[in-house]
Amino acid sequence: MSITIPHSGYHWDHSSPRFFEGWYYRVTLPQIGQSFGFMYSIDDPLGNQPHSGGAVQILGANDQYLWRTFPDIKQFWANKSQLELGHWGSTDLSLRPQLLDRDLFEKSIKEGYQATGTLNQGAICDRSTQQYCRWNYTINPKYGWGDSHRPQKATGGLLSYLPIFDPGWQVLMAHGLATGWIDWNGKKYEFIDVPAYSEKNWGRSFPKKWFWLNCNSFVEQPDLALTAAGGIREVLWWNESVGIIGLHYQGKFYQFESTQGQLGWWVDPWGHWQLKGENNQFKLLITGNTDRPGNYVRVPTVEGLQFRCRDTMQGNLSLELRHNSGKLKLKGVSSGGGLEIGGENWQKPWIYRYK
Repeated sequence: MSITIPHSGYHWDHSSPRFFEGWYYRVTLPQIGQSFGFMYSIDDPLGNQPHSGGAVQILGANDQYLWRTFPDIKQFWANKSQLELGHWGSTDLSLRPQLLDRDLFEKSIKEGYQATGTLNQGAICDRSTQQYCRWNYTINPKYGWGDSHRPQKATGGLLSYLPIFDPGWQVLMAHGLATGWIDWNGKKYEFIDVPAYSEKNWGRSFPKKWFWLNCNSFVEQPDLALTAAGGIREVLWWNESVGIIGLHYQGKFYQFESTQGQLGWWVDPWGHWQLKGENNQFKLLITGNTDRPGNYVRVPTVEGLQFRCRDTMQGNLSLELRHNSGKLKLKGVSSGGGLEIGGENWQKPWIYRYK
């Protein structure tokens, strides 16, 4: 997919003392019902700040969690014009950090990562437990965020190009096919053309409260990809609740936005997510459930990375897209859905324009 994805480049202005940027890569292995989520972040890259540094977090098979910090910000690099980034930890190279040939990276970067729109590669180790992960896979993108063969959209809309919203969010690849391997503590997972996904965030901190659903591994629907999210974000000097659903199927993009009055939700503190979308052509119902405990991951806050996000990548997801006449357009089910809540004030269900 040789198309340009908005917001692919690195956003830091090289002057702001408080800033984070985070990238998320997911690969799903449908044959064994497992997923791996790779989370890369850089905080306060100006340096000499209380939270300056980078990190890698991985949510692995059965929602196992592994992480590693990379405090030296000078070993982080990212391209401002396209999706390319990396952070070197232990290495015998004296080069300026940059994108390397995969074999040279494998040989010379003992800990660290590099990632692009078509590659995700790295290695980390928890020194206290000696648990580790190594990964190396290529990606063939299929869908960005929008109709195929048309200019791709900014997930946050045209206003996302202005410093109005915090944080920014962009789906970089709603669906692609990954080929390679992941070595998790000696167990090697090898795969060919399995579902892959990527997105990013940037700004001062994550929303005060949010939820997220993601799946591109539906039973008997290999071309179907779903990403949906809602959150309370900062808009200049106030906060607002916003939500969006993006559905890709057979080259077409179906979008529902709360800012257009097209979306409502009911999300429990954990275990149940339900979203309803409606526009002038279609109605969409999405239901997510899990009885798994999931696991907690760290997210950027004004106090640095904190455990304020709960995830599972083995959630049950179902969706129905219907014409407004009631005729069924599309149906999908999966037991490999990504389900997430985060932020504060999850003592009771979050209900927004839900009818």
